[in-house]
Amino acid sequence: MAASTLPIFPLPLVLFPGVTIPLHIFEPRYRRMLADCLERDRRFGVLFLAEGTAEESLAAGGEVGCVAHIESRDELPDGRSNITVEGRERFLLRALVTSPLPYHVGMIVPYEDAPEPTALLEPLATRVRERFERIAHAARTISDDADAIPELPDDPALLAFRVASFIDLDVPARRQLLASTSPGERLRTVDSVLAPAVDPMEQRATTHERAKTNGHGGVAHL
Repeated sequence: MAASTLPIFPLPLVLFPGVTIPLHIFEPRYRRMLADCLERDRRFGVLFLAEGTAEESLAAGGEVGCVAHIESRDELPDGRSNITVEGRERFLLRALVTSPLPYHVGMIVPYEDAPEPTALLEPLATRVRERFERIAHAARTISDDADAIPELPDDPALLAFRVASFIDLDVPARRQLLASTSPGERLRTVDSVLAPAVDPMEQRATTHERAKTNGHGGVAHL
C-alpha cells in the first residue's frame, strides 16, 4: 500500500465515509490548514481525539481516520470559518511526521474492506434499509415533520456508516464501526440497534396520530 502525507485534524468526533458534517474553524493553526487545503485538493484527515487528551498521543500511529473533503466554506469577518465536509475514504495513520507547518501532518496508508460476497451483503442491507425507513417514518410522524426521510446509499459497504450517523451509538461503538473491515459486520452492528427500536417507535407514532384525532373531536377508544 502506497503511503502519502495528509494534514491531520484531531477532533472529538468520528467522521464516517459518505457522511456530511459541519465544522467551525477558529484556531489559527487550523485556519492555516484550511487555507492550505483550499489551495490544494480540499482534503484533510479527521482522527478521533477525546477532549482533554494530548495530541501527542497520536504520534505513535495506528489510528483509523477518515478523509474529509471540504464541500463549502463560509468565512466570517474575524477570520473564523464555518465549513461543511464530506467523509471520503478511510486511512490508517502510520505516524505524525516532522513538519514546519503549525498543524499536524500524518503519514497515512489506505484502509480498505476485506472482500465479501455481494450475495451475502444484499439481504442484510435490505433488512437494515427497511428497518431504518420504518423508524424514520415513525419519528417523522411523532414530530409532525413532513420532510422526506434521509436517503441511503445503494452501496452496502457504505450503508452502515450512513445509518450510524443518525442513530444513538456511543463513541467506542462508532470508532469500532469505522475500523471494521467487514461490511457485513457493520450492517449487523447497526441492525442490532435498529431491530429493538422498530416496534416501540411505530407504537408511539400510532398513539401520536390517535391523540391528534381525539383532540379534534374524534372518538376515544378506551
